[in-house]
Amino acid sequence: MASKDLLDLLNEAIARELQVAIQYMWQHVMWRGPKHFSVKDELKKIAIDEMKHAEMIAERLFYLGGTPTTKPSPITVGETLKEMLEIDAKEEEKAIELYKKIMSKALDEGDIVTARIFEDILKDEEEHHDTFTSLLEDYQ
Repeated sequence: MASKDLLDLLNEAIARELQVAIQYMWQHVMWRGPKHFSVKDELKKIAIDEMKHAEMIAERLFYLGGTPTTKPSPITVGETLKEMLEIDAKEEEKAIELYKKIMSKALDEGDIVTARIFEDILKDEEEHHDTFTSLLEDYQ
C-alpha cells in the first residue's frame, strides 16, 4: 500500500488540478479584448484537461486507500491577459515540479502505475506551460 506521504502528495496534486481547472475556466469566461477569441478556447481546453487530470489522480488515490480532497488550492484569476498568462505559467511550473516529485516518490515505493500516470500528466503540463509562455511572447 502507498505511504501517507505519497497519498498526501496525490491530494496536493488533486487540489492543484481543481484550482487550475476553475482558474482557467473563469479566465476563459472573463477575458475580453482583441485577443479574446484566440485565447479563450485554449483556456477552456486546458481547463478541461486539468479536470481530467484531477479525476485520474483521484481515482488512483482512492484505489490506493486514500480519500480525494474536494478543496482546490487558492485560485488567482488575474485582471489582464498578461497577468493571467503569467500566473498560469507559474502554476504549470509548480505542477511540473510537484509531479516530478510524485513520480520519484512513487518509484521509490515501487508504484510503477502511479509513476506512469504522472508521466502522462507531466507531458500535458509541459504542453500547457509551453502554451502560456508562447502566448506571453506577445508581451515581451
